[in-house]
Amino acid sequence: MLTLTVDQRRDLKARAHPLNATVMIGSAGLTEAVLEEIARSLNSHELIKIRVMSDDRAGRAAILEQICERLNAAAVQHIGKILVVYRPSPDMPIKKPARRKGKPATKKMLGSRN
Repeated sequence: MLTLTVDQRRDLKARAHPLNATVMIGSAGLTEAVLEEIARSLNSHELIKIRVMSDDRAGRAAILEQICERLNAAAVQHIGKILVVYRPSPDMPIKKPARRKGKPATKKMLGSRN
């Protein structure tokens, strides 16, 4: 299973935010056909969202773990029924997040974040 640093995970969450779910897992659960579809989606997109129609949170976490183990992918995020999975293509390395340049944020700038 692929592991990500905190900065990489944060960058991937930001990239995944506007995406729509490309694969849906229904009542039949995680079948071989669904795994093949997830693998195809990861090959073409690297970062995908998966919607799981189950109401069992522990079951969804187990599905995410199985997907990551079987496809050598990384779990980016699990919010509700949406799973975000990342697997880099072999010819493209993981991008490092851009670092902010300039002055650090002041208290006044941070005040609007509360």
